[in-house]
Amino acid sequence: MKEFAYIHEEGNVPDTLRKVPFLESFSEEHLNDVLHSSAILECEPGDVIIEEGETGSRIHILLAGTLEVVKDGDVLASLINTGDIFGEMAALSDEVRSASVISKTRSFCLAVDQKFLEYMKPKKENPAFYAALYEFIAKLTAKRLKATSEHLAKVDRELKDLKEKMALAKSA
Repeated sequence: MKEFAYIHEEGNVPDTLRKVPFLESFSEEHLNDVLHSSAILECEPGDVIIEEGETGSRIHILLAGTLEVVKDGDVLASLINTGDIFGEMAALSDEVRSASVISKTRSFCLAVDQKFLEYMKPKKENPAFYAALYEFIAKLTAKRLKATSEHLAKVDRELKDLKEKMALAKSA
């Protein structure tokens, strides 16, 4: 994996980045601060971007490619859409990473260093900035929670159906 500092010319944000939902939530001034604290990651297939169990202060945004979210060796999800966010929970809460993220294809990510952002923009002095950041993370978390709940409800229905079929088979 190669890492490059993101050299940002203020007021000149590439269209690719402007269309990323995470970045759309910031004002122009705040967006400049976010980009100044970022790096571009160029990943080859098999590169581990985030390692399960490690600590980290970066929020990652997929710009191109395909990534896999892996926990305990099992693939939980694929990230394929420009703008997909990962690593935000551990970066914001100083917890260990709950899963690994591995590049499946040649991929590019924007890595935003949350600790550097806090250094550049202290929370007490920049409430509007952090309100936008936390609002986006809350919406993202709610969206993921809804998808997980729907999946669990489906699995629960399937399990109940299987139990009923097994009970019928035993009684026959």
